Amino acid sequence: MSNSTQSTSGGYWTLARDNANFRNLWLGQIISLLGDWFNLIASAALIAQLTESGLAVGTLFVVRMLAPVLVSPLAGVAADRYNRKHILIAADVGRFFTAAAFLLIRSPEHVWVVYLLSFLQLGIGGFFFPARSALLPDIVRSDQVGAANALTSATWSVMLATGAALGGLVAGTWGIYPSFVIDALSFILSALVLSRIQLEVQPRLEGDRTLRTVMRQYVQGLRYLKGHGEVAVTALHKAALVFCFGAPLEVVQVAISREVFSRGEGGALGLGMMYAVVGMGTGLGPIAARYITGDRLGALRWSIALGYGFAVIGLLLVATLISFEGVLLGIFIRSFGSGIIWVFSTQILLQIVLPEVRGRIFSTEIAFSMLMSAVGASIGGYYLEWFGIAGTVRTTALLTLLPCALWVGWLVYRRSAD
Repeated sequence: MSNSTQSTSGGYWTLARDNANFRNLWLGQIISLLGDWFNLIASAALIAQLTESGLAVGTLFVVRMLAPVLVSPLAGVAADRYNRKHILIAADVGRFFTAAAFLLIRSPEHVWVVYLLSFLQLGIGGFFFPARSALLPDIVRSDQVGAANALTSATWSVMLATGAALGGLVAGTWGIYPSFVIDALSFILSALVLSRIQLEVQPRLEGDRTLRTVMRQYVQGLRYLKGHGEVAVTALHKAALVFCFGAPLEVVQVAISREVFSRGEGGALGLGMMYAVVGMGTGLGPIAARYITGDRLGALRWSIALGYGFAVIGLLLVATLISFEGVLLGIFIRSFGSGIIWVFSTQILLQIVLPEVRGRIFSTEIAFSMLMSAVGASIGGYYLEWFGIAGTVRTTALLTLLPCALWVGWLVYRRSAD
């Protein structure tokens, strides 16, 4: 067993135990993610309750996806200009106020306020996430970046598997508005935990605060992508993932839960089980793969191709619709692969991107993936109309082969060029 693999197997506990800065960042992530899921469930339920319109609920999801896209230039520059810890705390405080404001919405004529508050909350979150990603290498040793990235990503998966269920339980048992209270309080608690981080590394980007300067510095970040081929193609994986199969499969899962294997009222129980399996797959995939790859860049690159392979196999299994258990297994395999793609592409960027441009790279990556998620979800709806459920899943499997082939081709070209 290699040294990198040995350090991988035991590095997670050591990192969380010995690095107080990472431990506080990780705990803040757990708390704020819990609040995020409570808000998603509650705001969607509130829109449905006030309007009784599926289109209105769909519009809410579009607003939530597009908000980070629109703020990404400002968010990326901010993460490279200002203290990243202070950005995280300010974002949590801002989201506390937006979450609390949901409590004031009581009548259908105020539905537009739900959209406004959702846009503000997700827009503020658009500042939070690039800053957190950019902060990670500032608070852990270079040989711990892989473990830190894998652990934070697995935490997202666990919260996906449990947070939505808890949010639905609270909203269904005590009503919608207590969920907004919990969401608001989670941001305050997260801010308090993050305030304990001791940050020594400071961003280096300077300049005045005019919009012209901000946009010029953001464009400089885009030029960095243009001049660094590996960074550019690696930053596209998340967008490819959500466009080709991630977002379309979310649409398909709703159809499967309602029309094919209905569990619970309106298929809600079955849909919840699917999301729980997604959480387990995306969490276990990169943890298991990293046990073999360690933090070696070459192994991480080729594992992304393997991740696409897992995704295709899982999608083809789902497309058989042979049984509900078979669908769950297919979703798990697909998620196992997508977790590898997501986490390892992030780890590669953390290892190769310069610190002074890290915020702009991650904000651009997030913006593009959110945009492609919105497009992919829309296209997934059209796929269902044209091809039906099984045909849609087979189509996404076929489409997923394209980024896989392009990535393998790029790796082969890169090896021959070296």
